[in-house]
Amino acid sequence: MRTNRLGNTGLMVSELCLGAMTFGTQPGRFGAIAGLDQDASTALVKQAFDGGINFIDTANVYTSGQSEEFLGGALKALGTKRSDVVIATKAMGTMGPGPNDAGVSRYHLMHQIDASLKRLGTDHVDLYQIHGWDPATPMEEALRALDDMVRSGRVRYIGVSNWAAWQIMKAQGISERLGFERFASLQAYYTIAGRDLEREIVPMLQSEGVGLMVWSPLAGGLLSGKYTRGDDDRSQGEGRRAAFDFPPVNMDRGYDLIEAMKRMADSRGGGASVAQIALAWLLYQPVVSTVIIGAKRADQLADNLAACEIELSAAEMAELDKLSALPPEYPGWMLSFQGGYRNQFVSEPRVLK
Repeated sequence: MRTNRLGNTGLMVSELCLGAMTFGTQPGRFGAIAGLDQDASTALVKQAFDGGINFIDTANVYTSGQSEEFLGGALKALGTKRSDVVIATKAMGTMGPGPNDAGVSRYHLMHQIDASLKRLGTDHVDLYQIHGWDPATPMEEALRALDDMVRSGRVRYIGVSNWAAWQIMKAQGISERLGFERFASLQAYYTIAGRDLEREIVPMLQSEGVGLMVWSPLAGGLLSGKYTRGDDDRSQGEGRRAAFDFPPVNMDRGYDLIEAMKRMADSRGGGASVAQIALAWLLYQPVVSTVIIGAKRADQLADNLAACEIELSAAEMAELDKLSALPPEYPGWMLSFQGGYRNQFVSEPRVLK
């Protein structure tokens, strides 16, 4: 298992991160994805550690806090040294019936960090993330609250999830101007079957040195290998898409990719899978700090862990890039048309012979 820096920080995280959305048995918005009890959650955490993972991501809204509780229980049961694991959690979603039980107000965030720490059984989280966009709270209020958490020692780094490029840039500008802690990472949807992130967000991340944590790298299970062209009703059968058909995907493009990746997996033999090829493609993307993988069973996690051993050839990458390429969209095609010629005047760096 390789390790990467989380953005421009000195924090080293495993290139695969265990997602704890499957932990917990409480009903709720993500109930179709969850379902693991404490013992099953603990077993997956141990398997992840044994496979080289040092990074685990959860959120307060996953099974109404039970995911955090079960993660804390797993770390305690395994006797995990706190400094050996990087814990990330998130806040913003609804945690109660009142008007202040959601969002990123100072009131809500300060309550939620303390509640998360209690459930996790720790005195700090390594990465605390805003889980989504809250149009009702001034950005400066949320950023000041996050900065205070870092200064208090309850949080080591801060991040954000599911924001647009302009929103992240505005936040970074406010933080730089006021001397606040800046976002170290973005957690976002990115997959070979859904490369929308590359239009605006990826160039921004690379320009500003913000790390990328990928969620749903298998497009909600579509790239798991369970589905083939002709599965028009994905609500039937097993798998995550059967109960929760999300995120949206261009299915024609998706099935073209599945067929190509199936051919690549079969050519390797030894049990290589479509999922491993899809994950490996992401691991080759320079902008990616870590890819979040979730599982309910040991065999699923083992298959995902094996993606770290997949080496894609230049020809395979070229084929996958071509099949998954985004259609041109303004202003991208105009930027290339008007400014592309300038590259001829930029010299390559000198290399010692």
